[in-house]
Amino acid sequence: MGDRNDKTALFEQFARVGKALGSGKRLELLDLLAQGERDVASLAASAGLGLTTASAHLQTLRQANLVTTRRDGTRVLYRLAGRDVAELFARLRDVAQSHLPDVQAARLAYLGEDGGRPVTREELRRLTETSPVTVLDVRPREEYAAGHIPGAVSIPLDELADRLAELPDDGHVVAYCRGAYCVLAHDAVRLLAAHGRSATRLADGMLEWRLADLPVAVA
Repeated sequence: MGDRNDKTALFEQFARVGKALGSGKRLELLDLLAQGERDVASLAASAGLGLTTASAHLQTLRQANLVTTRRDGTRVLYRLAGRDVAELFARLRDVAQSHLPDVQAARLAYLGEDGGRPVTREELRRLTETSPVTVLDVRPREEYAAGHIPGAVSIPLDELADRLAELPDDGHVVAYCRGAYCVLAHDAVRLLAAHGRSATRLADGMLEWRLADLPVAVA
């Protein structure tokens, strides 16, 4: 029979990961890093954080070995420590959605309704083979460059209204962004619909696409 103190010490090690995940902002940083490696300034801007606060959150994640770093010239780039971290983050969201009623209310408040039924990953793959469909990546350029759905067109959401002419006049547009809880694709569909375009969104996004081991292209 094992020693009680040793068991307590073991479970305290497990708790280090739980403690590192115990912040909405740190989860948001993991969500961003699931798209590709980023420096602290880019992460801070995307997460609405000051540099000092973002650095402190990243250090907490690093101390739990959930993220790692590499140096690129004068920049320090952060990335997820492994695929299992992305899987853990995705699973945490799923468990929260299943067990916390407040998650759905918060989701609707944030994402809103864009009308119509989103397409699944499998439906999107069939559409690209049989229909004139444009797959539209509305994430920031650096995320597109780090990995995107093969054949997808990159138009970041904040440029979409000014670049509608670049999209074919006929055919359907399927927009996607970071994942199932990313608002960018929702906003893109609403904007396209307001301009009379036929559009829907992917039901999830790049995080789930990668975890499904589907093909990924890099710029």
